[in-house]
Amino acid sequence: MSPGNIFADLSPHARVITAVLPFALAIFVRLLVGNNLLSRWLISLSVLWFAANVMMAPYSAGLRREIRNMRILLP
Repeated sequence: MSPGNIFADLSPHARVITAVLPFALAIFVRLLVGNNLLSRWLISLSVLWFAANVMMAPYSAGLRREIRNMRILLP
């Protein structure tokens, strides 16, 4: 399995969870321990992870296949 195909077999719901869960955990840590350097770093990294997941979503294998099928159907 190549690094680019790690999430290729995940369902759409699992992809959303992998994007949102780190952010939710970072918010929980911030509520638990307060606003310190660790919680700020965790929130910053989880926001970057979420943004990367959102930006890479159009390049997932399933979405590429759907776009290709739509191009065939449309003139």
